[in-house]
Amino acid sequence: MPTERDTLLAALAGARRHVLAQLDGLDDEALRRPVLPSGWSCLGLVRHLTLSDERYWFEVVVAGGPLDWWPAGDNADWQVGPDETAEQVVDAYRAAITASDAILAACSLEDAPRHREDGWDEDDFADVRSVVQHVVVETATHAGQLDAVRELLDGHQHIVL
Repeated sequence: MPTERDTLLAALAGARRHVLAQLDGLDDEALRRPVLPSGWSCLGLVRHLTLSDERYWFEVVVAGGPLDWWPAGDNADWQVGPDETAEQVVDAYRAAITASDAILAACSLEDAPRHREDGWDEDDFADVRSVVQHVVVETATHAGQLDAVRELLDGHQHIVL
């Protein structure tokens, strides 16, 4: 019988796989092309997931690591430079996932995060469980956005109606 931890981590892994699957088969131009009026690209979304979700929530909030790696500038967590390859961006996401999984393996869902932001209420992200739930929702939401963008880019449908 799966435990709560097993179920949460399986949901997180599934959302991550969904994100990566939506990138398969897209060429560099498509991965970099903004499709929606907000202007983000598939690679920009992966960069955001890497920095704002995997690294921030697990490396900083759960494990208490420093935030000295955060890029400078507005919406910098969505930016991918022209000198960065798609493979580098996706590999960074995969590496962040591996690091996050190692952090999660070393703690309990009941553990308190080691870093809390000044503006958080006492109940905001009071335990690792709530952080994992938050990242599951974030990742699944972004996976759904990639579904729509992928269909607009090349007609590929994750869910065929």
